[in-house]
Amino acid sequence: MHSKFHTKDLGKLKYFLGVKVSRKKRGIFLSQRKYVLDLLAETGKMEAKPCSTPMIPNVHLTKDDGDPFDNPERHKRLVGKLNYLTVTRPDITYAVSIVSQFMSTPTVKHWTALEQILCYLKRALGLGILYNNYGHAQIECFTDADWAGSKVDRQSTTGFYVFVGGNLASWKSKKQNVVSRSSAKSEYRAMAQATCEIMWLYHLLIEIGIKTPMPAKLGCDNQAAIHIALNPVYHERTKHIEVDCHFIREKIQENLISTSYVKTGEQLGDIFTKALNGTRVEYFCNKLGMINIYAPA
Repeated sequence: MHSKFHTKDLGKLKYFLGVKVSRKKRGIFLSQRKYVLDLLAETGKMEAKPCSTPMIPNVHLTKDDGDPFDNPERHKRLVGKLNYLTVTRPDITYAVSIVSQFMSTPTVKHWTALEQILCYLKRALGLGILYNNYGHAQIECFTDADWAGSKVDRQSTTGFYVFVGGNLASWKSKKQNVVSRSSAKSEYRAMAQATCEIMWLYHLLIEIGIKTPMPAKLGCDNQAAIHIALNPVYHERTKHIEVDCHFIREKIQENLISTSYVKTGEQLGDIFTKALNGTRVEYFCNKLGMINIYAPA
């Protein structure tokens, strides 16, 4: 790179675009503690009472839910900043994906949901992701879907997370753009989106010279969805599902992915598809490799 471009060596990376890079004996730790502190100061939440979950379970937001919020631009700015925070805070990804659905005409209730996220962030300012060297680069992906979870239009939510070499590398929580008529179809669409992410990571690793054993592992807690992936004679009249079927089967036949059943109790995807209580949020954070190096020992 030095031979092609004029560069300046600034030493070991410590801070980049709001992300703090810390080197510890256990590995490399990424966090956005200062970013969170600045966010709390900007919104006047430095003295807010911490809470244990970014979104209260069983609270369903709708478009015309309550009185209009008096400062829509403030709402948009905060959603945008929280969205950037998800690059090291997968624990707030689902909550942010929900509040981002009401950007055009936010209500007071939508703003209250944003304040809930801020109070949760106050609880663990320095929470981030620890990356260890486990000596391999295996890709493992797990998917989940909350079938017809939206009370407004009954669209489902896709959630998936990808480990590379035993470390969390990618995750997503996103509302599906079509209505699925069964849980199997919503889970299958989640599998298709996750497969796209797997292939992108696979080619990225090749590009930077890292060999990863294939096939990549794709886990799902829905037996019917796995059966669709493995059944070459399955026919779907709905075009978007049919395309997903052919795409996943193609990658299976090319030995690029292999599917497996994961028990619901061992599935961490819930944190990307639904609001959970504090105990479950903490459990999933630990399993995903999130720690707080700033917490008192």
